[in-house]
Amino acid sequence: MNIESEDHGPAQLFLPCAAGAEAWLAEEVGRLLPGSEPQTRRGGVSVNGGPREAMALNLGSRIAQRVLVEVMHGPYGHEDHLYALAREVDWGHWIGPRETLRVDVTATRSPLKSLNFAALRIKDAVCDQIREREGTRPSVELRHPDLPLVLHLGEFEATIYVDTSGEALFKRGWREDKGEAPLKETLAAAMLAAAGWQGREEDGPLLDPVCGSGTIAIEAAQMACGIAPGIGRRFAFERQRPFREAAEQAAWRELREQARAAVHAPRVAIHAGDVSFRMTDFATRNAERAGVLTATFKAIEFKTADALQRVAPADHGTLMLNPPYGERIEPKGAGRSPRVHRVGDPPHSAAAHAAREGFEGATDAADFASRLAAHWKRHYAGWTAWVLSPDAKLPQAMRLKESRRIPMWNGPIECRLFRFDMVAGSAR
Repeated sequence: MNIESEDHGPAQLFLPCAAGAEAWLAEEVGRLLPGSEPQTRRGGVSVNGGPREAMALNLGSRIAQRVLVEVMHGPYGHEDHLYALAREVDWGHWIGPRETLRVDVTATRSPLKSLNFAALRIKDAVCDQIREREGTRPSVELRHPDLPLVLHLGEFEATIYVDTSGEALFKRGWREDKGEAPLKETLAAAMLAAAGWQGREEDGPLLDPVCGSGTIAIEAAQMACGIAPGIGRRFAFERQRPFREAAEQAAWRELREQARAAVHAPRVAIHAGDVSFRMTDFATRNAERAGVLTATFKAIEFKTADALQRVAPADHGTLMLNPPYGERIEPKGAGRSPRVHRVGDPPHSAAAHAAREGFEGATDAADFASRLAAHWKRHYAGWTAWVLSPDAKLPQAMRLKESRRIPMWNGPIECRLFRFDMVAGSAR
């Protein structure tokens, strides 16, 4: 059994990603599937492939959010058209009557009034077809279905995908301690890719001085150690019929064995820390679960320290951070919770006000940015700083001139990844 398109050739796989990360995802897919021809599309990358390619992408992609198999595409104008489209798919190829499914819907300028009803018509088509053949039908399971389906509705055309990932790929399987508004692992990987930092010796050391729960540092450490991002989790495809054949099972075992054999000691130093002992402790425990702080090797050096005071751990390197921002950054010892939040927090959310300590001497976000830049100019000459922020005027606040400004979306929030090349005592 194989994954095939309507003309019985390789299927088209679609890998959605954070808006702005498409080019780096295409480069990653090219590395994971040598000889392939990935194509960037709005919101993701498409590439032709079968079961082995889908498995390799699930195991190895750091930037993709999911690996979807396109099973039907066509025009529509009404919910009944969706039912007819779905009936053209051989669902017995994917699922049996004793297994489960779920349908999720995304839409761009769709004329349909109810996306829930659109999902219901796709579900009906799958269940009706299998009941007619088998005498009974699959059931719906919302949390961990055997066959997660994604229906995307454009203005005039609809596409039905099988989701081979199940849970989103940013769920690597190691995060238990989160802190406030943690950065998704897939976005952290896109930031590192945009910076050209791949964990090689020639990339130089990396530092995140406001690491929160450790996402950027842990993602970087796994890269530096050759740890596949999906090695510690399960995938929906493991329960889907095209992947349960003996040949595909053997291929999956081989891919995992190759991934385990590729793990090695880090080739470059990674440093991280936070002003909050609580967050540094969270990050340390996450790193242990991620396999980058073990008895064999320690890929990250964590240090609880104020970003406005921490000196450079080397004479050159890369600063990569998603700094706190917001109305206020309370000074230490204020005796109350600081008003500090990260990208993704509502300005007045409880999470935004909880648990993190402030920064010595900084009274608000603009003051913190200005002091941080001054500190970098004194102590980080020779370093390159990459800062993710939703504030388009961050360079003015830091009194620095960016050398690059890359649009990058954190969920629904439009951000920019700024590059600053640090020269002692100067903004130039």
